Amino acid sequence: MTQLPKCYGIIPARYASTRFPGKPLADILGKPMFWHVYNRAGRCRDLTQIALATDDERIFSAARKHDVPVVMTREDHPSGTDRVLEAAEQLSVPEDAVVVNIQGDEPALEPGMISELLSPFKSPETRVTTLVRKTDPAKIKKYDDAMVTFSKSGKALYFSRSVIPFPREGVIDIVYEHIGMYAFRMEALKKFVALGPSRLEKIEKLEQLRLLENDIPVHIVVTDHQSMFVDRPEDIEAVSRYLAKDNSS
Repeated sequence: MTQLPKCYGIIPARYASTRFPGKPLADILGKPMFWHVYNRAGRCRDLTQIALATDDERIFSAARKHDVPVVMTREDHPSGTDRVLEAAEQLSVPEDAVVVNIQGDEPALEPGMISELLSPFKSPETRVTTLVRKTDPAKIKKYDDAMVTFSKSGKALYFSRSVIPFPREGVIDIVYEHIGMYAFRMEALKKFVALGPSRLEKIEKLEQLRLLENDIPVHIVVTDHQSMFVDRPEDIEAVSRYLAKDNSS
């Protein structure tokens, strides 16, 4: 085991969204959602630098207004991770560094989750990590949430929008819900983008399947931290209440 390499956080922020157009700019307690993500990620001491990556002038201008470091990226990226690589290259991230893809729709992000995600990179063999948490199958939102199964050594076996493993006898107490935050060594990030979208990725609309289909191991980190995602406009109220309470504590 060694010390962590330099770690960079990048927050992809697109304006276009089927369920919630303009989501990164959604007002939460007087600030755009991306500001809350950036602010909370900044509490993680393991990150050397954090920046927003967008393809939209409105988001770019708002980031500048709120003093959030931001880079403008192309509009035609097939996934958020492809956008992260372009941003990392613009920021001249070193080849031996680790890049964290921080979800821009998680304004109540717990900084400790990032530290957990990065911890496996103390081993030089780790190439990609992602977070999961235990959850009750009854709470899963069909087709919105992604499930994961993994080996005894902590390597991902498969991700799906269906409940996995399938309870053939009708009983399953715990499943593992995927949290869409990844960390890549720079070389693994470059390889991910160079490969292009894979067959299973296109079917399930889950970009992490590109890694598994190409035999790139994904190290699973189980977290006990809870967080709140913004998927639709109606989620804003609950997140605002949570943050208001958290800020006053």
